[in-house]
Amino acid sequence: MKVAIAGFELESVTFLPTVTTLEEFKQAESRGSAIVERHRRTNTVMGGFIDVCERERVEMVPIVDTSRGAAGPADEEAFLYYCDAIVEGLRAHRGALDGVLLSLHGACTTPSRLDPDGDLVRLVRKEVGPDTPVMLVLDYHANLDASSISDATATFGYHYSPHIDMGDTGRRAAECLVKTLQGEIVPVTAIARPGVMVPSIFSATNLQPLDSFVARSIELPQTVPGLLDVSIFAGFSYADVPNCGFSVVVIANGDRDLAQRTADELSKSIYQSRRELHVPGLVRGLEDGVGYALERALSAKAPIVLLEHADRLNDSTYVLRELIRHRARRVAVPYLWDPDSAAAALRAGEGKTVELNLGGRSSPRSGGPVVVRAKILQVGKKSYSTTGPMGHGTKVDLGLTALLDVDGIIVSVTTKPDTAIDEDAFLQFGMRAQDFSIIVLRSKTHFRAVYEPLAEEIVIVDTPDWGPADLTTLPYLHAPIATAFPFVDND
Repeated sequence: MKVAIAGFELESVTFLPTVTTLEEFKQAESRGSAIVERHRRTNTVMGGFIDVCERERVEMVPIVDTSRGAAGPADEEAFLYYCDAIVEGLRAHRGALDGVLLSLHGACTTPSRLDPDGDLVRLVRKEVGPDTPVMLVLDYHANLDASSISDATATFGYHYSPHIDMGDTGRRAAECLVKTLQGEIVPVTAIARPGVMVPSIFSATNLQPLDSFVARSIELPQTVPGLLDVSIFAGFSYADVPNCGFSVVVIANGDRDLAQRTADELSKSIYQSRRELHVPGLVRGLEDGVGYALERALSAKAPIVLLEHADRLNDSTYVLRELIRHRARRVAVPYLWDPDSAAAALRAGEGKTVELNLGGRSSPRSGGPVVVRAKILQVGKKSYSTTGPMGHGTKVDLGLTALLDVDGIIVSVTTKPDTAIDEDAFLQFGMRAQDFSIIVLRSKTHFRAVYEPLAEEIVIVDTPDWGPADLTTLPYLHAPIATAFPFVDND
């Protein structure tokens, strides 16, 4: 068996004023055998693909892979560049490929495309023809409809958020491909959409009732004859697209009716639970949340996590400004994206004290820079392999990075944006998370895998940045927000 593998992943916040450029994608790019070398034995989709292919003695044709996490829409040039790279890679092996393993996000947009991931799948199908199996892996936060995945043979999504099962999802797709090529199964796919949108903060799969739905999606293929796989997608509400929101994708062994019935039943259950998906009391206002965290920290035996969840580019300053106003101490603010401050710290040198305009530059909604005097504790380029459970083994490059002391608030500023979701944000600087009374994080769900057991309490604050809990504050043009959020009775 000879199988092509390729990936192009971006979670697009369409409201951000900047696009994700080709150069930014190239910084995270791997081609050919470097894909295998980079991702082997990592908890990534590519790692899962590689694991099964090597175990089953499948000859891999690695083409290209790149991922930029969550950012502004992909520049049209960048999207077309990777479309061409993948298609040309397939064309170079035309007639010799038995299958394709493709990893996309499912919530990518460009300035002129509302479903570029679906466009890319169509290009792959056109190149390999109607009979070559194409197995597609998408993020749990994918926005999709029937047309998005109709050209894939089968579609698989992460079960969990935090995405601790990316490698397992890659293995699910690759194992399905191998069994298909061996003639053991004939996968058919069905999709259903409940018409529900949630802000990302409510998409954590350890929250009820999502926890029960995910458990059900995993149980069904194990207990119902003929079912091969079930994926629940929460959607990504900060991509303004017509297919925004939840979906259910079911794969059955040759039985399309069974697949559709199962998808419809799960979709109906999600719709019926739409009000419960909006967890009451989970999110606080800025002043209330910061004040409460400071009070709790006085007696807490472990750090209080203060979550600035609406921040989309890791440079919001609302919580930092409020903590400075309260003269907070023993506080950590990891991975504030601020290339200018990192460069200024390098010019000044370790041990010096400088005045900086910290963060808040990505858009007018990010809070604006905070003027501070900071002592430079460390400065230099920082890269490492992830030690946490999500994406374990993945290479992280923060670029030029500075560790600053702002009157007892320890801030790490990075040149390349990344989100602190595990203890690497401390360990890579020779620190321990447990040494701080308050830790400011900017994740939505992914921090929970590490910080729920580590923290005394998680305090979530809402701010006016581009990822708010109240979706009605966003200027949608395409998403079905009027019917899908808030959870009105549409019966």
